[in-house]
Amino acid sequence: MTGPALDAARLVSIDDVRSAARTLDGVALRSPLLPFGPTPHRYLKAESLQPIGAFKIRGAYVAVASLPAEARGRGVITYSSGNHAQGVARAARLLGAPAIVVMPSDAPEIKRRRVEADGAEVVVVGTASEERRLVAERLADEHGLTIIPPYDDDRIIAGQGTCGLEIVEDLPDVAAVLVPIGGGGLASGVAAAVRAVRPACRIIGVEPELAADARESLEAGRIVEWSAERVSRTIADGTRTQSLGVRTFAHLRALLDRIVTVSEAEIAAGVRIAAEEARLVVEPSGALTVAALRWRADEAGLADETGPVVAIVSGGNVDPDRYRELLTSPIPG
Repeated sequence: MTGPALDAARLVSIDDVRSAARTLDGVALRSPLLPFGPTPHRYLKAESLQPIGAFKIRGAYVAVASLPAEARGRGVITYSSGNHAQGVARAARLLGAPAIVVMPSDAPEIKRRRVEADGAEVVVVGTASEERRLVAERLADEHGLTIIPPYDDDRIIAGQGTCGLEIVEDLPDVAAVLVPIGGGGLASGVAAAVRAVRPACRIIGVEPELAADARESLEAGRIVEWSAERVSRTIADGTRTQSLGVRTFAHLRALLDRIVTVSEAEIAAGVRIAAEEARLVVEPSGALTVAALRWRADEAGLADETGPVVAIVSGGNVDPDRYRELLTSPIPG
């Protein structure tokens, strides 16, 4: 799926990503690469070990830190199902900015509690991502707040790209990277960084079968939107965005090699095997790449790959009761 960008707009560069890395020094963890599975040279990039339990601290902190002091003083607002909400809440607290977060009613309770623990005000709305955005825009206008978008923003993309930069710095001969796709911010940033430093590396996006709007968009050559009811079927709550953004679509269309999808059973089993084989607590969205690495290697073109392959585990924020259920998930044959 490589090809020209959707338009002539400049994509996030490796210099942008390196600048973001400097901003994040001392804030985001340089997450480890953990050996995984029986095949040699397979690794998990454990973003679940970040201070907020997910990669989202990277982009959120870079975006909030970029604001002038006056804007930070007025406050920030975002709309998110959970991990970006936590990233903005934590970044705002660290940088002294008031924060409001618009969250859907089906967001995991553990994520909502952690947003509130960082001092952000939570506004709960329905399950549609478009509703979250519209409410956030209205509140921003009413209170003079700066919106920190969850993914369709070059500052966010550059911040998330630091995850990919770490991969190619720590594993210079990396042959392939698997990255989950929700709104596309992480995949866009990782693709921008990895492609710039290691052009031969294959970059493979992973989506749930029940929320595969990004794959459909790239196949159609335009952004395709799925309904809230449709994407809400997946247990991978971090991927329930209804469509890619304009900027993330442009990046993925230009830089991604392919997208594979995984079933709900495979996602659930991915949570289990991450615990059993890598000793990692992983949320369903974070297990997408684990599932793809284990059960969709042929589809991803990795069955015969002898070089290093990295699967990015995007987060580990999962309600304890739900996690216990997932640990008993059957392993696909």
